[in-house]
Amino acid sequence: MARFAHTVAVAALDRGWFEEAAGALVDLLDASREGPGGTVVLADGRAVEGLRLLKGRHLRPGARYGEVPAAREGAGKAGTAAEAADGPAALVSGAGDSPVTPSSVVLRAWRPSHSVEAESLVVEDGMSLKAGLRLSEPRRPRAVELSLAGHQPGGGSLYRFSGRGKADLAAWWAAVDRLPTAPPAARPPASGRAVHRLAKARLTLTPRPAEDGSWRITVALSVRGRWLLRPVGAVVLFFARGPLERGLREAAESAAAEWNRALTELTPLHGEALRAEIADALTDPDGSAAL
Repeated sequence: MARFAHTVAVAALDRGWFEEAAGALVDLLDASREGPGGTVVLADGRAVEGLRLLKGRHLRPGARYGEVPAAREGAGKAGTAAEAADGPAALVSGAGDSPVTPSSVVLRAWRPSHSVEAESLVVEDGMSLKAGLRLSEPRRPRAVELSLAGHQPGGGSLYRFSGRGKADLAAWWAAVDRLPTAPPAARPPASGRAVHRLAKARLTLTPRPAEDGSWRITVALSVRGRWLLRPVGAVVLFFARGPLERGLREAAESAAAEWNRALTELTPLHGEALRAEIADALTDPDGSAAL
């Protein structure tokens, strides 16, 4: 088994502001409704940019959301008429000789006081990817769970992989609320596992507070071969150790830089001002309405 670790410094996120923002976002979406053509409309009448109901009932299990794809070239008036008659559903099921399969997200559960669950299925470059998301207590998020499975149809077991991850946000806040001199959390608040026929990997994130108020996050990756392929995997990892270690370090540093940049640009609004800012971001993310 090979193990790699790298520690980065990131700006601290205020828990109160994060939970207030999450609650405001959930409340805005919970009060939304279906508008003309499957648009999702907020309570103030503005449509959410880039989000459209393609199938089912808004905020009900089984509802499918996505972008309505452009009409296929050569579809002609018949295609336009079908789209006008059947709305977004016709675009999902397709018309003519070949079906249209845009990327979409299916809502599995919408219970703002308990959990929100969604999954997506994307087929791209011959690979089929299925991703799932579960958020516990969305108004004051306590945990985020992710799942991912991919395969290439007809490609055999070498073209299959799966992964799961979870971030225990309650444990995360407890870890960063410790004294800087206290030992790190015994169990990483965020972790994930990936499995392939040849190998399996585990990634963990362990935060701790720094003296200057920032967070220091240790990113650790362990990789090992599986079954009878462990000796082969050990040889591969011996030669790949340098690139893997460098890749982990560069990925961690890049993610930390993006996080710090985002927090620097973040305006710590509260109350109605925060709610209005989130509504503007949902309906006009580019700020074009203000021009």
